[in-house]
Amino acid sequence: MSSFHVLIAGGGIGGLCLAQGLKKAGMSCAVYEATPGVMRTGYRLHMNATGGGALKECLPENLYELYMQTSRIKPRRELFVMLDDQCRELGTRPHIGPPNDPDRPHTAVNRRTLRQIMHSGLEDIVHFGHTVTGYEEDGDQVRLLFADGTSADGDVLIAADGLHSPVRRQRLPEVPTVDTGMRSVAACVPLTDDLVAILPEALFDGFVLASSADAVNFSFGAWQPRRPVAEAVADLAPGSDIHHVEPYMMVHCGFQEGSPYLAAIPDLWKATPEELHRVMREAVRGWHPGVVELVEHADKSTLAPMSVRRLEPVDTWETGRVSFLGDAIHAMPPSFGSGANTALRDASSLAGALDRAVNGGGDLLAEIAAYEEGMRAEVWPIFRASADPRSFSQADFLPDDVPVAGR
Repeated sequence: MSSFHVLIAGGGIGGLCLAQGLKKAGMSCAVYEATPGVMRTGYRLHMNATGGGALKECLPENLYELYMQTSRIKPRRELFVMLDDQCRELGTRPHIGPPNDPDRPHTAVNRRTLRQIMHSGLEDIVHFGHTVTGYEEDGDQVRLLFADGTSADGDVLIAADGLHSPVRRQRLPEVPTVDTGMRSVAACVPLTDDLVAILPEALFDGFVLASSADAVNFSFGAWQPRRPVAEAVADLAPGSDIHHVEPYMMVHCGFQEGSPYLAAIPDLWKATPEELHRVMREAVRGWHPGVVELVEHADKSTLAPMSVRRLEPVDTWETGRVSFLGDAIHAMPPSFGSGANTALRDASSLAGALDRAVNGGGDLLAEIAAYEEGMRAEVWPIFRASADPRSFSQADFLPDDVPVAGR
């Protein structure tokens, strides 16, 4: 193994995928994550062939198969579906991405399950409880700095630490963070047989957005694994620390900033689960009875407030030994379900670039530059389109330069 060492700031979806890809290539790396472990942050993630293909490139065979087996069953229609508040269909559009496998397509995953799968085998590489504050460069070396005063040295630093990345703020201070004004309350609802029986069939399509006349948006995403998680883990990765999860429906109740439904809560971020649930119940009053019942059965322990923020695209930057992937450089609204998929795409592409530079004798900065140029070429059209308000409000909106499966 070469002495070349890669520092990865952030142990989310992209950072872990990159570490798996580098390990697979026989390269030394270390991941530094602020949280004390693989926490439950978010719920269901839409997956497409871009993200799934990246996982296949980076993961060992057993973990890739575990990802596939714990992915959602194939839905009736793998589409983005728009409904009114009575669950009448207004329109559909294809999901973004290359053509999917018709027999065992990439569908959706439970976010924490995917992170735990990708953490398997990296126990000595991932260092939790390390809050990154910045970095220093000294010739061909990069030093990653932590809040406790310690540091780590390496040859390259990759910022995979999300929207509020301290590394990006230092490297590209001119890139602004934009608050879209959208606020939401999210929850998981256990999918019991009785509840499934009364829900509209359309809620089990690929991803569903339902809107009312008073500007409330409910989005729904079912997660029903192809195989029970505990059973698949015991077969494919015995001994791994991967928690069992029962099927659920992810529900997001979205509001524009200043919505009257939020007026009763002075501080959304300090609201109790009971207060958040009351907001959802008020917002869904008069909707389709199945949706009302769905909200009624929300697991209160999963209720959480959320805001939608994004970055502004930057056309170019000077390539160096500090680079980026995922939300740290192209955080986008969830309009097209592409955030996780593009982060995984970045991780796979960057792992290949570093492998060619270190193990293949290529020029390091030239390989990083090619990776960054490819990211801007492939991800920026989706990045820019996702920021357009019409991406959620019009079912037929899709810019011509955004790749769509089958088009």
